[in-house]
Amino acid sequence: MSALPFHRRPGPRLAFRYVLATLLVIVFVFPVYWLFSISFKTPDEIFAFPPVWYPASIQFSNYRVLFKDGDAWTVWNSLVLASVSTVFAMILGTIAAYSLVRFKTGGENLAVWIISQRMMPPVAIVFPIFLLYVYLGWVDTFHGLIILYTAFSLPYVIWMMRGYIEDIPLELEESALVDGCTRWEVLWKVVLPMARSGLFATAVFTFIFAWNDFLFALVLTRTEVTTYTVQVTHYFGGQSNFWAKIAAMSVLGTIPVFFTVAIMQRYLVRGISMGAVKG
Repeated sequence: MSALPFHRRPGPRLAFRYVLATLLVIVFVFPVYWLFSISFKTPDEIFAFPPVWYPASIQFSNYRVLFKDGDAWTVWNSLVLASVSTVFAMILGTIAAYSLVRFKTGGENLAVWIISQRMMPPVAIVFPIFLLYVYLGWVDTFHGLIILYTAFSLPYVIWMMRGYIEDIPLELEESALVDGCTRWEVLWKVVLPMARSGLFATAVFTFIFAWNDFLFALVLTRTEVTTYTVQVTHYFGGQSNFWAKIAAMSVLGTIPVFFTVAIMQRYLVRGISMGAVKG
C-alpha cells in the first residue's frame, strides 16, 4: 500500500520570505510611483509637508507645458538617436561577430581587444571628439551622434553576438551551404533565426545604453538635437528647481524604455540565459 503524499503546511520561514519579498518590491517600486505622482501634482502638493502621498486630482498641466514649450520633442530626438544607432550597431556588430566566429578574423585576441574598447571612460575622449566634430561641422547634428553611439555600441554588440553565434551548431550552416546557400543566405536564414533571442536581448540593452547617454549629448548638442537627458538638467536652477517639469519629463523619458522592455521581455529572459549552461 503506497503512502499518501505528505503536504507540509507553510511555516514561519515561508511567511518571512513573502514579507521580505513584499518589502523589497515596495522599496524598489516606490520611487517610480513617487515620480509619476509628482508629475500629476500641483505645486502646493509637491512642496506640502507632511508629504501628499497621492494627488487630489490628476493634473495634466505639467505635461501640457512641456509640449507647449517644445521640450517634449527632446524625447523624440532621443528615440531617433537610440533607435537608428541600435539598428546600425546590430547590423554591423552581427556581421563582425560572425566573421570572428566562423573565419577567426584577427586571431584569438581580437575579440578581447574589441571589448576592451568598451571599458574606455567616455569622459577621456569626449573633448577630442568635440574638437573633431567642430572641424567636421557635426556638432548638434543627428548623424554626428548616431555615428558616435554606433561606434560605442559596436564592441558590446560584437562581444555578445559572438557568444550567441558560437552556440549555433556548425553542421547546420554546412548543410545550408551544401544545399546551395551563400554565406549571406546562411547568415540570414540560419544564423539570425537561431540567435533570435540573443539578438533581441542585445538590441534592447544597446538601445538603453544610447537612450541613457548624457555626457556625449551634453557636449555635442546645442538646440537642434538636444536629448531628454540633457533637457532635464535645464530645470535645475541656482535659486529653485522645477520639480513638476523634472518629473513630467522623466516620465516621458521612461515610457519608451518601459514599453520596449515589456514587449521584448520574453526574448530578454531567453537571450540572457542562452549559453549559460553548456555540456
